[in-house]
Amino acid sequence: MELELIDKETKENIIVSDQVFDRKYNEALVHQVVTSYLSNARTATRAQKGRSDIAKSTRKPWRQKGTGRARAGMASSPIWRGGGKIFPNSPDENYKKKLNRKMYRAGMSVIFSQLIRDNRLIVAEQISVQSPKTKEFVEKITKLGLKEVLVISHEIDDNLYLSSRNVPHVSVVEVQNADPVSLLKYEKTLITANGLKKIEELLT
Repeated sequence: MELELIDKETKENIIVSDQVFDRKYNEALVHQVVTSYLSNARTATRAQKGRSDIAKSTRKPWRQKGTGRARAGMASSPIWRGGGKIFPNSPDENYKKKLNRKMYRAGMSVIFSQLIRDNRLIVAEQISVQSPKTKEFVEKITKLGLKEVLVISHEIDDNLYLSSRNVPHVSVVEVQNADPVSLLKYEKTLITANGLKKIEELLT
């Protein structure tokens, strides 16, 4: 298939693989790719106390029978206020979800294919600025009619990085750092021609 380069004066197109950029949408596969990415990015930082961790006496609060109250064993019981938690969260909890490499590549191909069908993927010959100034970068993307955009470049120089880092709703990443969540989250994706070819190599 062919994709148009927006910054070429001549009507020159770039040819890309149908196998990578023209795949049928698979909602179940995209869901697996996104959920596994989010789970693998998660860290266990919460520590809660179980009944064995509560610093309270283990003495029986009152005798078993004859008081008219419910039976109680100890004050650290999970059903009591101030007691331990049932199945407490632990800092060494594992949230990892395994996803086969073949499935991940297929899922990313499906996402890129859908972006093209929805006219959300824009291809440029290059993405660069002459100086590390935010104003210059904003003018460049505004000229293209973009506001909320993920910029994917085959390489990021200091000028591009420094001029884009403070722009809200804009993220600039290299090809190897493109992730499924960002591709779906941003309204548009702007990518260089060399970056597109590199993604094609990675997903083939």
